[in-house]
Amino acid sequence: MNKLIITNRLKVALFVPFICVSFYKIDHGGKEISLEAVVDDEMNTAENYSYNDKVQPPNIILIMGDDLGYETLKSYGGESYNTPNLDKLSATGMQFQNCYSTPLCTTSRVQLMTGKYNFRNYIGFGLLDPNERTIGHAMKEAGYQTCIAGKWQLYGNEHQQELAGGRVGTLPQDAGFDTYRLWQVQDRGWRYKSPTVETFQRGLETIEDGYGPDSFVEFIETFIKENKDNPFFVYYPMCLVHDPFVPTPNTPGYQTFDPDLKVNDTTYFDDMMSYMDHQIGRIVKKVDDLGIRNNTIILFIGDNGTDRKVASRWKGQRVQGRKGYTVEAGTHVPFIANWQGTILAGQKNENLVDFTDFLPSLLDIAGTKDSWEETMDGVSFYPQLTGDPAETRDWIFCHYYPNWGKFSKKRYVQNTEWKLYEQGIFYNVKSDPNELNPVPGSQLTIEQLHIKENLQQVLNMMSNE
Repeated sequence: MNKLIITNRLKVALFVPFICVSFYKIDHGGKEISLEAVVDDEMNTAENYSYNDKVQPPNIILIMGDDLGYETLKSYGGESYNTPNLDKLSATGMQFQNCYSTPLCTTSRVQLMTGKYNFRNYIGFGLLDPNERTIGHAMKEAGYQTCIAGKWQLYGNEHQQELAGGRVGTLPQDAGFDTYRLWQVQDRGWRYKSPTVETFQRGLETIEDGYGPDSFVEFIETFIKENKDNPFFVYYPMCLVHDPFVPTPNTPGYQTFDPDLKVNDTTYFDDMMSYMDHQIGRIVKKVDDLGIRNNTIILFIGDNGTDRKVASRWKGQRVQGRKGYTVEAGTHVPFIANWQGTILAGQKNENLVDFTDFLPSLLDIAGTKDSWEETMDGVSFYPQLTGDPAETRDWIFCHYYPNWGKFSKKRYVQNTEWKLYEQGIFYNVKSDPNELNPVPGSQLTIEQLHIKENLQQVLNMMSNE
């Protein structure tokens, strides 16, 4: 067995253009860790599961918060909101410090579900090309029972379809999901109090005085219980914490709140963050109660930056949400992976991840990556979770042209420090996260010029495909 010392960016041996196989180090409570280390705490023991020797693939629960930037969570240094359940998942699992989405929900969701950059298959805001195969298809073909609950928004309303040249998107039953309960499939209605939801085999209904997120979690809990003895895949694209900012069931006065008043008040954002975290706690508790935690991997991400109306405290600074824009606060999102008994506790992973990486990673977890015949732009992060030698990224790419609102086309490539736009504009995003001061070539060192040249090669590669 290889002795894996997990240290960020300690690279060895095998290189392909801009992506490499790494033996890397991850901070584990201030100590270096290796595969030979025996960790014995109440939540994690590094045993029983080998990347190359699986008996039964684990269950997978993929949860995506809506409009949730990295600065909102305490485990990332956030100071404004209480998120104890997510904090615990991070403390007992692996937290990725450099996960990047696109700036808007549809562009991120299409990328996540298909493993492709948007220039290959994005057809319009609110739509998923019906010719695309998704994570739902992949998991179903791998023998998983598949479920989705929460926000769909991938078929398109009349206006979105018109903007897309008359094209229509995809329905959940055509995207590989065995069962679903969703808001905004073909009808909108409310997503929170008295929600309008569409459920597999039951159709469209309005749950008077119900709360949409509770309805979704109840559906997921039932699905998990019914499928606890077989591999299952749950994808929960949450409605929380997207606006409208309204009371939750834990907010005083909720019972008399009338959603028809069309309230959108950021003072409720704190309550919505707490309720989002509460829902995650419910799902984790169900998995625990059923005794399947050691064979269930839980992944949590945000789909893009926080709403622009929301300002949060992060490491002593004020961070304004920048959803829709390509700066750090618009694309830098949380990503937490938890798998009790397999992922060592308390790890902070500095490697880059983007949303094209999720499909190949899920295929890797299921053991069917080699049989997937579709194009994938992503790199599997699964070996990083299990402590095996891993292919890691030196860059992430983004093609952003949402055809929505006033957002203009942007194409760029970045690493953890530097970012290059297609027009040649170069930023140090570590020292200038709001991208206020482009760095001219005359001020670059030889090493920085080399970094810029490498990033330019990636842009050239993407533009030629």
